Amino acid sequence: MKYQVRQDLESIIEILGITQEELASAIGVSRVTVSNWLSGKTSISDGNARLVYDFAFGKGIRLNKIKEQFHREDHVGKNEVLLFHGAKTKIDGDPDLSHNKRINDFGNGFYCGESLEQSAMFVATYPESSLYMLKFNGAGLKKRVFHVDRDWMLMVAYNRGILKGYEDRGILKQLIKSVEGADYIIAPIADNRMFEIIDSFIDGEITDVQCRHCLSATDLGNQYVFISQKAISRVTLLERCYLASAEKEYYLDSRQQSFKMNQDKVKLARKQYRNQGEYIEDILK
Repeated sequence: MKYQVRQDLESIIEILGITQEELASAIGVSRVTVSNWLSGKTSISDGNARLVYDFAFGKGIRLNKIKEQFHREDHVGKNEVLLFHGAKTKIDGDPDLSHNKRINDFGNGFYCGESLEQSAMFVATYPESSLYMLKFNGAGLKKRVFHVDRDWMLMVAYNRGILKGYEDRGILKQLIKSVEGADYIIAPIADNRMFEIIDSFIDGEITDVQCRHCLSATDLGNQYVFISQKAISRVTLLERCYLASAEKEYYLDSRQQSFKMNQDKVKLARKQYRNQGEYIEDILK
């Protein structure tokens, strides 16, 4: 799936109320070049695409947020949700279950987020990253929903490989079984910062209650994890969106600004809920 550069150029010109010549002058190309892009006579190079999208973002145009609103209005129905997927480069072909092959929160599958900002933020450090908007219809499919609680913490720890060998323990065995047969999973997103907190819980440094409150401080929203072929067949790619350099910096700055407050709450949660709840050794008896 290619970027919709021609439509984006038209949108930029319309929003700013400028001419093709004025746009060309602003990004340092000829009017004929812009005209050829708009007519489809020539394709835009990667370098010029970067100039166009950085210019638009610098002018305060949030194309991806506008597109999100239009897609919600046009595509989201009773059984449909709008989702986002950040890619380090691009998706080749249709989404598939082996797309994420590394150790993830719920193993192999295709992962999407509910938030445009969070999905873009996760790939903002990659130079060729892009953002996909998708729709999903879950009617008639079996789902397993997790929340920020002990069940979720244990499943993330298990799928990330630090509870191997405990599969036959009561609560973990029940949790693993509860996911069997599910077509997709809805669960909170856990990034590396959150996993460090979960790791402290698994290492016996904090209780499940302390861990839950610490994790609540770093809430990143929910993710959809498609784990069956039936579920992935219900995922439709709507658009591949360009992430301008300035836009990536914006998301990373926003994340950094919230990081300090989150870390402060984590420290206080460790103290306020000390000795409340259970330690991992008691849970896995």
